[in-house]
Amino acid sequence: MKIDSSDFRPRQGKAVDLDKWPTLVPPLFESKAEYEAVLKQHVDGLSARQQLHYASARYAVLLILQGMDAAGKDGTIQHIMSGVDPQGCEVFSFKSPSEEELKHDFLWRTTCRLPERGRIGIFNRSYYEEVLIVRVHPEILDAQNLPKGYRDDNRIWEHRFRSISDLEKHLHINGTRIIKIFLHLSKSEQKTRFIARIADPQKNWKFSQADIHEREYWKAYTKVYEEALSATNTRQSPWYIVPADEKFNSRLIVSKIVMDTLDEMKMNYPEPTNSHRRELSSIRRELEK
Repeated sequence: MKIDSSDFRPRQGKAVDLDKWPTLVPPLFESKAEYEAVLKQHVDGLSARQQLHYASARYAVLLILQGMDAAGKDGTIQHIMSGVDPQGCEVFSFKSPSEEELKHDFLWRTTCRLPERGRIGIFNRSYYEEVLIVRVHPEILDAQNLPKGYRDDNRIWEHRFRSISDLEKHLHINGTRIIKIFLHLSKSEQKTRFIARIADPQKNWKFSQADIHEREYWKAYTKVYEEALSATNTRQSPWYIVPADEKFNSRLIVSKIVMDTLDEMKMNYPEPTNSHRRELSSIRRELEK
């Protein structure tokens, strides 16, 4: 089945209602063997495009993965980027901010990890946590030691949306292409995955009482996600809402979105100069002697 990346992009300027976006779509493959074959095609395609991206060194690519707990962020990274040269790709997972990070503005710690030109940076969670978990648990703001007037301003989230959009516009103008993926998981599927983590000793480390505690805020998280997606879905840095209840489907969709974005950059390998061509010819003659 052909995957059209645009099917997963919400319309710009229109409020996002996650209830209207599916968490499950019909399989994009007829068997596991076909899934593995298509995924391999995507992985190989990403590898070839990443080599071109690295060689051209004209753009940077930032892939942001957001979603509820157990939405499949780790697995998505592991599977779709498995063929990419590690020299051209970096993954950062953002947990609770450190003492040093709390002394800076909320965008500082992620800005320090932005990818260079020619590289792909992957954020497993990102600066969006500052308008998601921090909004659901506003007491987290107390640790940020913000100026009192800013901390108490009812428009603090509006200001943060603007800061994020301005940052993404700045990055786009300067050659960073941002791919923002929301892995849309249902509450029932999250429950299934949590139980599977408890049953599998090799996955016990991924689960704690804190995960159950956060599950109690499902409706609150849905609301803040809807507002964040709506406020920051721009032409230059669009969101993609990817159904995540079926992991094989979501991996194929995400890999296709990344490939399409790389194709839109219309990159070319650097053309050698005349002097470089002469140098290469000279080297070849020496090697052939």
